[in-house]
Amino acid sequence: PWIGMARGFWQEKERYLDTYWRRFKDIWVHGDFAMRDKDGHWFILGRSDDTLKVAGKRVGPAEVESLLVAHPLVTEAAVIGVPDEVKGTAMVAFCVLTGGQASKPAGEEMKSEEQAGMLALQSELRSLVAKDMGKPLAPSKIHFVSALPKTRNAKVMRRVIRSAYLGEDPGDLSALENPNSVEEIKKIGS
Repeated sequence: PWIGMARGFWQEKERYLDTYWRRFKDIWVHGDFAMRDKDGHWFILGRSDDTLKVAGKRVGPAEVESLLVAHPLVTEAAVIGVPDEVKGTAMVAFCVLTGGQASKPAGEEMKSEEQAGMLALQSELRSLVAKDMGKPLAPSKIHFVSALPKTRNAKVMRRVIRSAYLGEDPGDLSALENPNSVEEIKKIGS
């Protein structure tokens, strides 16, 4: 065992063994996707249970998010899946830009040159993802926000983003460090 590895469940030894050890002989199944390259280096790609099925292809939101944040103008990104009649699930990305640029609050109009710049950046980001992952896996929509809803330990809450965007009840928000970010996403979704 290592420091980040659970050694058991309180009074439930069999459930622990079923969950982590009995799927593959002598291999601990931790719930993350990982890959090993030709040089033997390991890369953790994200949660195996955190996947979207877009146009018949499985993709982890973290894979797309890492491509988006590779752009010099994007500091953070979150990707969610929303229902889509054609693809089954469409990806929608929310990006925080350097310098805190975001969509204008409701009631404030964006200047035509600002709007053109945002549209160009959205197109550039879609192309960036499409180049690496294929056109069907490029986000259908990209929104720029001032902040992503996060817990106090900086975990981005995709569940909350999805609920707010779709106009659903986001549930308990008491763990959020910045609950105002949810309101911004609600306005985008409406």
